[in-house]
Amino acid sequence: MDDKLREEINRRRTFAIISHPDAGKTTLTEKFLLFGGAINTAGSVKGKANSKYAVSDWMDIEKERGISVTSSVLQFNYDGYCINILDTPGHQDFSEDTYRTLMAADSAVMVIDASKGVEAQTIKLFKVCVMRHIPIFTFINKMDRDARDTFELLDDIETVLGIKTCPVNWPIGSGKEFKGVYDRKTKIVSTFQAISTGGAKKAEETDYHIDDEALKELVGPYLFDQFNEEIELIDGATEEMDIEKVRAGELSPVFFGSALNTFGIEQFLNYFLKMTTPPIGRNSSEGIIDPVTEPFSAFVFKIQANMNKAHRDRIAFMRICSGKFEAGMEVYHAASKRKIKLSQPQQLMAQDRKIVDEAYAGDVIGVFDPDLFSIGDTLTTGGKKFEYEGIPTFAPEHFCRVVQLNSMKRKQFVKGVTQIAQEGAIQIFQEYTAGLSEIIVGVVGVLQFDVLKYRLENEYGCEIRLEPMPYNYIRWVKDPTIDVTKLKRVSDVKKVKDMKGNPLLLFANEWVIDQVLQHNEGLELEEFRKN
Repeated sequence: MDDKLREEINRRRTFAIISHPDAGKTTLTEKFLLFGGAINTAGSVKGKANSKYAVSDWMDIEKERGISVTSSVLQFNYDGYCINILDTPGHQDFSEDTYRTLMAADSAVMVIDASKGVEAQTIKLFKVCVMRHIPIFTFINKMDRDARDTFELLDDIETVLGIKTCPVNWPIGSGKEFKGVYDRKTKIVSTFQAISTGGAKKAEETDYHIDDEALKELVGPYLFDQFNEEIELIDGATEEMDIEKVRAGELSPVFFGSALNTFGIEQFLNYFLKMTTPPIGRNSSEGIIDPVTEPFSAFVFKIQANMNKAHRDRIAFMRICSGKFEAGMEVYHAASKRKIKLSQPQQLMAQDRKIVDEAYAGDVIGVFDPDLFSIGDTLTTGGKKFEYEGIPTFAPEHFCRVVQLNSMKRKQFVKGVTQIAQEGAIQIFQEYTAGLSEIIVGVVGVLQFDVLKYRLENEYGCEIRLEPMPYNYIRWVKDPTIDVTKLKRVSDVKKVKDMKGNPLLLFANEWVIDQVLQHNEGLELEEFRKN
């Protein structure tokens, strides 16, 4: 059994895909699924009425707007590996969901638009990867469109992100002159021919050795000479492949291709699976937990309600960190300090699901959540009671007062805002004694307000009006002059300004004033007292 356990865990690969919006992240995910046989036809992020949408964009609002607004979990088998993909939202307004999802990944694939290079959101997400020291693989996408100079793209990654790069393959031309990619290890050039975005597995390719005269004829003398000059340059000017540096997050292997045309994807996938590692030990309150030798343990990194309209249930997404999961097993829930049974364990393919009997370290499973789990909760077995490192939360920067338009839908409204808050999509601030009769909602990105309104109306049948509030920050503080028990209304909240003139809401609670001062760039204590 130990050998089977080790074998199953060793064939797991769990990675997140990150990028700036519109770099082609979700399209790349679709093509991975295509190669794994998980889908027969790749969908489009911006699908037409009669076309197929991306599997990972399962929410109606995602299909309407052509953007990803929530992370998706997708699992498939390819070439003996069991692959768990965590497709994340690219838009900065949903970066909090992406940060949480990265906590469940062992490595990251960074998708970069060849015409734009490193963009703002890529920088933010990259920093999270660096903090966790996870391997980062770069896929430079859209080579079939006019692209920046290849050396400029590599320099952009190294200068802006501060990580060394090592190109595994090299493009010949770009845009209309894009002829293919050269594999530096095998010295084989795979030539490119554009195809439709539909069901073909990949663009038609013909392989040529770099010394083949037919290649020169196909590419043309000008491009061929330029290509040979670049090959000589990269052999002397770029970092050598060092797999230890890759796995330490200090060196990023770079690949080129076109996700839309399914070109370069298979080559990337084959190299990626060989370079990445199986699940490794994770830090906990009891030290590093080994994925093979330790019994089952997991942590919750995402909660999602109403994934299936017919079920109207809540699913807690768990990353298994060690051991083997078996259906019906009893686990210790660290937050509630009691033992529970995990019911209805499911394997996910976006919103589609199937019941599973077993899963292993590295896998992501969903379990039914009876309003028990919170993001970051640890589950253990075998008598050990430890907790994995917490998942960071972010202070909201945009605020709205939520007004319910139909008082007859009170129950649905309370359920809706509570569940969406528990998912981590919004944060609720309410009157001290009046419950949810009047609430302020805080979000990290303004598009989350649109998602809140859309979901309340479509999933819970509640119409609301959002009234923007002119605040930039909200902090919990403790002030000896304030009696918390006498706070009756939102108007009792202290309203002051930071040194830049940005308005602040300061609620009275357990945080000390000093913490607020540290986090708000010189808010004067006397100014707080005076107000």
